[in-house]
Amino acid sequence: MTDEIVIRCCAPTLAAIKTGSLFNASFGSPEEMTATLREMNRCFVCKGVSVLPLRWRSGTALLYLYRPAMLQRDLRDPLAAEILRRAGYPKTDTARQIAHLIRRLKECDSFPHEIGLFLGYPAVDVRGFIEHKACKSTGVWKVYESDEAEAERIFARCRHCTEAFLRRNREGWSLARLTIRKAPSSACAA
Repeated sequence: MTDEIVIRCCAPTLAAIKTGSLFNASFGSPEEMTATLREMNRCFVCKGVSVLPLRWRSGTALLYLYRPAMLQRDLRDPLAAEILRRAGYPKTDTARQIAHLIRRLKECDSFPHEIGLFLGYPAVDVRGFIEHKACKSTGVWKVYESDEAEAERIFARCRHCTEAFLRRNREGWSLARLTIRKAPSSACAA
């Protein structure tokens, strides 16, 4: 897995513009994946970012790179909580909700509709997708009910961020250096 793949798929999350990102990565074995993710998490922990596998199939892992503090905030939204409740998620902590998402991904070949909540998509747009409403705009997510102009601004920020991170990476910047620290942790040096 190259830094370029991570940047192309996750730059807005690394920049704290977006809560989470998904991407596929190939590994020779589950042990190789575990070692790689352990190292990535060591690199990201002080930046408020985590990465974990959601699914493993035939040498390819579906990885979830996310900001736990942002996810916790997003899932506290009353509409997001209601969407998750209707989908059978526990009303506990985000770790258990992620564990439930992992089970849901194992049960079906496609993505469960509520996965957008784990990626930072507006809950009203996740609801619009679930209810098959008319889509107003498409970018990082499909806009159904949220402010279209604001969504377009976020889409532009995400595109600009990805381009800037790719440029900096070509200049030699590491993923750790590119990743923005959203909320300092007491366990991390300033």
